Amino acid sequence: MAAGFQRTPASSRYALCLLGLFAVVWTSLAVSPWYRQDWALENVLVVVAVPVLAWGWRAMPLTRLSYACLFVFGVLHEIGAHYTYAEVPYDAYFERVAGVSLDAALGLERNSFDRWVHLLYGLLVTPACVELLDHVAPPRGIWRYLLPVSFVMSHSLLFEMFEWLAASVFGGDLGQAYLGTQGDVWDAQKDMLMATAGAVAAVTALGLRGWLAPRH
Repeated sequence: MAAGFQRTPASSRYALCLLGLFAVVWTSLAVSPWYRQDWALENVLVVVAVPVLAWGWRAMPLTRLSYACLFVFGVLHEIGAHYTYAEVPYDAYFERVAGVSLDAALGLERNSFDRWVHLLYGLLVTPACVELLDHVAPPRGIWRYLLPVSFVMSHSLLFEMFEWLAASVFGGDLGQAYLGTQGDVWDAQKDMLMATAGAVAAVTALGLRGWLAPRH
């Protein structure tokens, strides 16, 4: 597997292109969001994460794969912020295109956009987590598989705690819109499970591609 291990840092042109595209998406979805206050809350982490990624490019440039995955997740998050996660009309769009309700076909009884995004969070953020761990504290052996998953689980937990704290502080309709539990008392646990499942799937795929072979 080690022979398949190729992680070439993305060029500055590639990174800037994705940053520019994200800026266009962000600006477009910032226009007339359904709930402006919820949109603002959802973007707190974005206005922190994007500058950190830009600042860290020289010290630790990521690969094209990692940047592309982060870009896709960022777009999905901005869609959720525009509508609020509980009200993204993805099923109506799917039904209009495919002629069938995705939720009905899967037996889902709620708007599950947030569930899908938590799953994709684990899937799409894991490559960058692998690279970050290799840069600051390269794991060995089985830990090359376990630590990226544990890392995703840890900040998935932190995000759920941040959601709970924000909802407690703001309360009312804003707090409920930000939490997006839709009446499910186990919403936080299910979200963390989906993120973990995504991370496990990502680590499995990366391992099969030789991405987790030790660096030399």
